[in-house]
Amino acid sequence: MNEVQTDDELAALLQRGDKQALDTLIRRHYQLVFAYLYRCTGDYHTACDLAQETFVKLVRAAGTQVKAESLKPWLLRIALNTCRDYYRSRAYKTQRNSTDYREELLGSQQAEIVPLGQRQEEREELEEWLETLPDYQRETMILRYYHDLRIKEIAEVTAVGESTVKSRLKQGLDKLRRQWKRGQSDESKSNKR
Repeated sequence: MNEVQTDDELAALLQRGDKQALDTLIRRHYQLVFAYLYRCTGDYHTACDLAQETFVKLVRAAGTQVKAESLKPWLLRIALNTCRDYYRSRAYKTQRNSTDYREELLGSQQAEIVPLGQRQEEREELEEWLETLPDYQRETMILRYYHDLRIKEIAEVTAVGESTVKSRLKQGLDKLRRQWKRGQSDESKSNKR
């Protein structure tokens, strides 16, 4: 494997049980999977565990036919389902009350996440607002605006129609816009005092 191989070639090799192909796929896509899971959970260690579980599930599902153009959405779909399983688990329900999301988010220097806002305060505020969205809208927003997936890819990952993805994006953006306007009016009121 001296030359750079496409995801399609690696997926074919993985289906035949090639461990080097798996290593290459993990190196190539780990950051994408981790970043998605980190944004969903807000916890570095949980995101690491879930990313590992995602790749374990990839190995288990390696016998299925995967096309190159669908590998990334397929992998994110595994990550999304792993995250959903985690939220339904006893571990999440137990840990939810014991971990402060803000401390983990601000304290983690290891997560290389591309921010949407330019200033730290804007990023923190945006992340708080994203947390207020229903899971299905938050997942859609993260996939679109943090991971730059197209509507079609998001539909594949979330197993819904493209029109549903568009609706979720519009509703999520509308809610975030209202939050931002409320924040702006609150800020202008406090500046007048």
